[in-house]
Parts: sequence; C-alpha cells; structure tokens
Amino acid sequence: MGIYDFSAKTISGDEKSLSEYSGKVLLIVNTASKCGFTPQFEELQNLYETYHEQGFEILGFPCNQFGNQDPGSDEEIESFCQMSYNVTFPMFSKIDVNGENAHPLYKYLTNEAKGILSNQIKWNFTKFLVNRNGEVVDRFAPQTKPNKLKEDIEKQLNK
Repeated sequence: MGIYDFSAKTISGDEKSLSEYSGKVLLIVNTASKCGFTPQFEELQNLYETYHEQGFEILGFPCNQFGNQDPGSDEEIESFCQMSYNVTFPMFSKIDVNGENAHPLYKYLTNEAKGILSNQIKWNFTKFLVNRNGEVVDRFAPQTKPNKLKEDIEKQLNK
C-alpha cells in the first residue's frame, strides 16, 4: 500500500486518485479557515507558485476536528481560500484526520510518519512531505511555517 493507492473527493465534489500525482513532490496539509495558523495559506500558496513548475503539488484537506475551526461547507471553504489567500493549489473535501472516521489517507500518513508523542494529528496545518516515489519522507508540526520547508522541498525536487 502506498500513497498512490488512495483517492479523495476534491472540494468541488469529484473523486480524484492520488496516482494522478505520481512523480511529483507533495506537501499534504490538513487546513482550517478559522485557526491561528490559517495565515499559513499565504506561505503555502507562495511555495506552490515557486515550485509548481518543478513538479511540486500541495494538497489541502480541510478538517473541523480541532476547536471547530472549519465549520463551513466545502463551498464556503473553497470561497474563503480563494478570496482571502488566492489559493490555486488543489483543495479537497473536508475530512476527519483522527479517530475511527479518519480518512484512509491520513491513517496511512500518520502510520508512515509518526508524531513526537503519538501518531495522532495534534492540530490544524500538520504537514507531510512526500517524495516523487510516493514515500512519506517527513512530518512537520503545525507551528512550522511553510517557508521553513523550502530546503526540504528543494532537496526532494532535485532527487
């Protein structure tokens, strides 16, 4: 089982196989629209614009499991991301990242890259870096600003 074996519903409602991202470096992030870390959307969008043509994708997964910080519908979340941060990277339908209803992708990610005290996602904007072969190579805490990942992203893009 690998990352390309999963699929997820896009924020516009279409089922998308992650195999469509085969050969690309991915940053997978659980997002929220009303969180103290929400301004990270700006840095994420900047990373996307900087590295997209080199084979880099950001996949955003809204989640409302932490402090009810993404209560809106998929349409409201999509509108917020576009209007507030000009987000153009792929966004997916709202999911759970922890618990028995966690999306299978997140069960896989948290098993592949364990957290410090547990495998659970602790908060919004936890980031997973995936190499061109679909292997999870690192996990970053919510407080890690996206711009701090440039070196890690470039290292994977240059492999």
